[in-house]
Amino acid sequence: MIKSFKKRLGVITTVGPTVLWLAAFLMIPLIYVIGITFLTKNAYGGVDFTFTLSNYASLFQSEYAKVFFDSLLLSLETTVICLLAGYPFAYIIANAPRKGKPVLVLLLMLPFWTNSLIRTYGWNTLLRTEGIINHFLQGIGIIDRPLEMLYTDGAVLLGMVYALLPFTVLPIHTSIEKLDPSLLEAAGDLGAGRVHVFTRVILPLTMPGIFAGSIQTFIPSLGFFFISDMMGGAKTMYIGNLIKNQFLSARNWPLGAVLSIVLIVITLILMKLYTRVGSLEDMA
Repeated sequence: MIKSFKKRLGVITTVGPTVLWLAAFLMIPLIYVIGITFLTKNAYGGVDFTFTLSNYASLFQSEYAKVFFDSLLLSLETTVICLLAGYPFAYIIANAPRKGKPVLVLLLMLPFWTNSLIRTYGWNTLLRTEGIINHFLQGIGIIDRPLEMLYTDGAVLLGMVYALLPFTVLPIHTSIEKLDPSLLEAAGDLGAGRVHVFTRVILPLTMPGIFAGSIQTFIPSLGFFFISDMMGGAKTMYIGNLIKNQFLSARNWPLGAVLSIVLIVITLILMKLYTRVGSLEDMA
């Protein structure tokens, strides 16, 4: 009896705080948000406790469909560019000499040490019409008048890639480091060239890292509203901006909650797909 009590007490003291933390800061807020989706917005910016499904029906309106399409397209473009730029860098880091590898990893991690807003403001300074890039190009005579680089869709895409590139590189770097060198040597001994070794051996074996990096890039890019606000001038509405506006400007909490739930569902679907091809450890 005493041993059973001590065992239960040990479980409670070790697991209990984690369970309470998850319940207080994850499950209860999530249940609260789900509950709001079935309520009705009132005239004063709050909610009335009147059950309705009209908030979910609003998702099928054409203007919201366009926002979802633009958001998914931007996230897809960001993910593809991060993969194309990040895979070679991850490969270089994984195969760098032992002394040089920490330096490359440090360069990759440096952006995490600075607030994202500050780094985004830096791009504003570079890209604006009176910015450093336009002054330089005019100074050397390449252009006669400043280029409109800021507050465009291209600027938003650039900001997304810059902010999320490390999230793509790290999982791929982990997968490449796990490669068995004997497999590469065997492929070379069998007459495979570098291209065939990459496409037939390296690429398939690092696919879990590629998928993990894609998820870690795709999902955050759907909600990074501050980048599109700062670098796009809010000219194009994305789902992250729409959620922010519903909560802060329009004061339509039920609709904002519905849009938030949609993002959560997308995340769960992608995570479920990922578990079929890789391990969650590759996302660390």
